[in-house]
Amino acid sequence: MTDLGMIHRSESAVSIELQTPDMTLNIGPQHPSTHGVLRLIAKVAGERVTDVEPVIGYMHRGYEKLSEVRTYAQITTLVNRIDWVAGFASEVPFIAGVEKLMDVEVPPRAQYVRMILTELARIASHLVFMSSYPLELGATTPLMYALREREYILELIEEVTGGRFHPNFNRVGGVKPVYGGGSMTKKWSLDLPEGFLQRARDAMDRMEQICDDIDTLVSDNELIKMRTVGVGVIPRDKALEYGLTGPNLRASGVAYDLRKVENLLPYDEIDFDIAVRTGGDCYDRYVIRIEEVRQSSRIVRQAVDQIPSGPLQTKVPRVLKAPRGQVYSRGENPKGEFGYYIVSEGARMPYRLKIRSTSFSNLSILKWVLQDALLPDLVAIMGSLDFVLGDVDR
Repeated sequence: MTDLGMIHRSESAVSIELQTPDMTLNIGPQHPSTHGVLRLIAKVAGERVTDVEPVIGYMHRGYEKLSEVRTYAQITTLVNRIDWVAGFASEVPFIAGVEKLMDVEVPPRAQYVRMILTELARIASHLVFMSSYPLELGATTPLMYALREREYILELIEEVTGGRFHPNFNRVGGVKPVYGGGSMTKKWSLDLPEGFLQRARDAMDRMEQICDDIDTLVSDNELIKMRTVGVGVIPRDKALEYGLTGPNLRASGVAYDLRKVENLLPYDEIDFDIAVRTGGDCYDRYVIRIEEVRQSSRIVRQAVDQIPSGPLQTKVPRVLKAPRGQVYSRGENPKGEFGYYIVSEGARMPYRLKIRSTSFSNLSILKWVLQDALLPDLVAIMGSLDFVLGDVDR
């Protein structure tokens, strides 16, 4: 054989595509990429994910059954631990459902307090996402920026409720008395701490600034865009088909926000916009939360300016018993629709309670959206959905 023939044969051998077997990867349940105790069984062919199976339930706490052996007043302690990043927002739909069953009218001032604290919880939740998601893509600086500003929000929540993460503040008919006052004269009060409304307004100015900073650090960063633009696209029809809600749904072009639909809190008295994006990719799911922080700041400013005077609690029976009936109460949690289906048999505790948790429903699209994705994009796509495993496993 001539030297030329040997060269041609060697070139043809090199040009043959290398065949590799599919590989199954176990990611989690204890792994920093899984946002908690989530397990992913991923099948990959080379660098591409061919199939993925989310495995949940590692931290199942049985909140629905626990609630069926507790009084309505005691259940508040449980429900604010479902989505611990936004505990206050998880309390409101449950309490509102009990109030609807009992036909209890909440004082307007208490409703405004609930609305202010719900929006503060929304800001706190989004700041966690705005700081942690860039970290998963390799950017460490935004973590310090966003978490620093989040402390101002948590201090406001703690000032009123006494708790940073688990407020346990809502009561049937309003909210509980506030424990506040000066550092040496703390006492129970039937109103907000002195100066709270002004401090809340000042904090909203800081939120505007951190949104601008995050835009500069993250949203305009070319490396971040390379990792997120066009990655993990969820079309509008798929978002609706899989029951996505909240920012994940609005990032796919669906302008649906329960604050504009349900009359759970007096949002109809506030002027704000629904943040909507149309790309449906990881980038849009990130930047839409930045815009929602701006809109929440806008809501809080208006609420502190027009909050009515009056009591924070209406008179209710000492022993709370909801009459026979059933109700579904839902609210716009920072991560989407959060609902409680309550069945009452006339006792001090619900006969049945079904929780429609946000992260559980949003996570259902994970198998579809990761199909045929590149392995390095797996964490970027999964993280962009912003879920909490306590919410998933509840």
